[in-house]
Parts: sequence; structure tokens; C-alpha cells
Amino acid sequence: MKEIFQQRLLNWFEQNKRNLPWRNTQNPYFIWLSEVILQQTRVAQGLPYYLKFIEKYPTIQDLAKAPEDEVMKLWQGLGYYSRAKNMHYTAKYLTEIHQGQFPTSFEEIKQLKGVGQYTAAAIASFAFNQPVAVVDGNVQRVLARWLGINTDIKNKKIFQSHADALLNFEKPAAHNQAMMEFGAVQCVPQNPDCASCIMQDICYAYKNDLVRELPIRVKKPFKPEKKAYFYYIENEEHQILIRKRPNKGIWANLYEIPNTLNTELDLTLPAQYLEKGYLKHIFTHFILHITWLHYKIQKQDIVLSQNYEWVEIDKTDDFAYPVPVQKIITTIRNKKGLF
Repeated sequence: MKEIFQQRLLNWFEQNKRNLPWRNTQNPYFIWLSEVILQQTRVAQGLPYYLKFIEKYPTIQDLAKAPEDEVMKLWQGLGYYSRAKNMHYTAKYLTEIHQGQFPTSFEEIKQLKGVGQYTAAAIASFAFNQPVAVVDGNVQRVLARWLGINTDIKNKKIFQSHADALLNFEKPAAHNQAMMEFGAVQCVPQNPDCASCIMQDICYAYKNDLVRELPIRVKKPFKPEKKAYFYYIENEEHQILIRKRPNKGIWANLYEIPNTLNTELDLTLPAQYLEKGYLKHIFTHFILHITWLHYKIQKQDIVLSQNYEWVEIDKTDDFAYPVPVQKIITTIRNKKGLF
């Protein structure tokens, strides 16, 4: 059965694989970059970022030399900014310690900052054809349905052991890519086209009418909700007030407008504002309800503190912001017809 699955999978992959740029290379830097981008991002959204990054930083050394603010700006919109920070750190480490060369073994790759089991396996397999099974959400779904695994999908050790046992040791890179692609294109989360599936006759979930039930996911715990005010403050010189966040914690090293998220507002503002808006932002562990206020004041009427700075409105794009801050800035600029 294992051999039948492997052969059918590779045949399907040859006929159905998408033409993605990171599949046409064995450059570990390009593969690493693509996997980091796609960790929390769909291909359609991540592809433009990948292309921008390899154009801007065609080598690890180029990425290592780039200022962090520039890297974060290019990453803006993808979220989970620790990915970009770790990638930049690792690029500098590889450039300084390893002359820009990636280690070639799975265990060595896994020691790099920001590189976990999954990413290390992908790099080792795709770049160096090492027989290491790659397990992401798509692979877990395929395994759960084909084998009838009734364990919570969060039990990664169970899924890793099954993936290891099923790995095609003669063609590990092709097998791993095929598994991921099969889950992304054919064995999709909702309403998969089982009627046309090549695994139909050997799929446990299909034969037992469990496709909708597998994989098993324990319900996520309730997310607490928080409220905060964000203040878009501009002056008569067409400048807005921003500051850089600390290098640790939420939105590390990104720029923000004044707000009351986990802190009190340390600015004195007039009672009147120009307009008011609302948006909701969902984090991994909580939901944030944001009320934003748009003020216009005289520059001399406000005393700056805590690293605030005035920035020309037409230069705000030079900085990297968290997604909700970028949305607020864009909304107000567009209303004023500035861009």
C-alpha cells in the first residue's frame, strides 16, 4: 500500500504541480525564504513578497547587509514580524560565520535561529535531497484522511512519525513537495473533490465517510478581547506623529502612532477631533478592538516624549507599521485625496 501511494502521488504531482518559482531552484536561500514567508501566509499572498525579496536581496549577503528597518518595511503586510527579524539575524550570522553558505545537514539547519523542524526539513530535502519528511498542515490533512489518524492535529510527533514511515527515500524532495501540493490542491480542507481523487480506493476517510471529520482539531480556547485608542495626529506643517516600538514584544521594532495599547497616552490632546473610526485586529492570543481618532493640532501645542517624532505625511511610506496602523494611515490619507 505504501508503494502504491508513493507512486500515485508522484504521478499526480508531475501532472498537477503549480509552477512556483521556489520549485525551480535548489538554492537553499531561496527555499528558506519561501518557506519562512509561507509559514503563516497563503501562496497567493506570499508570492509577490517572495519576488520582491529576491529582487531586492538576491543573496544571503545582500539580506545581511540590509538595514533592519528596510527589511521590516518590505515585510509589511505579512504580519508575524518575528519571522522577518529572525531571518535577518540568521542571514547576518551565516554571512559572518559561514561566509554566506547554508549548512547542508538537517540537524545543523535546525540550529539556526527561527528555523524549526518543518523549515529545516524543507531546506534539507528540497535543496540537498536529504531523506527528511516535511510536515505542514497540508501534509497532516493528507495523512489524517488517508490513514484515518484520529489524533488531534496538534500532536505533531504522531504525524511526524507517520510521515517518516511513508517517505520515499529514493526521491525525498519530490515526495515532500508532492505531499504538500496534494494537500493544498486536491485534499483541501473544505469540500475536497474526492470523486476524482487518485487515492479514493485506498483512502480510509473516503471509504468510511470521515472526510469532513478528519483531521481532528480540538476547539481553540476562547480568545480574550481588548480595547485601545489609536491617535492619528497631524500638524499645520503636514506632518504626523509616530514612534518606533521597543525591540521586544508585540510589533517589535515597527513604527506606530500614539495609542493606549498596554500603556496610557502620555500626550495632552484637545477635546475636538476631525473624525473617528473603528477596526478589529485578530492576534493569535487575543482580539483587539481599535477606535481611532484623527486630530489636527498646532505643532507648538504638544510636548513630545517617549521617542515620538514628526514625519512628513508624504514620507510615511518609508516606515514599516503593524497592519492596523497601516490601515488607519491609509484610510485617512485616501479620504484626504493625498494619494
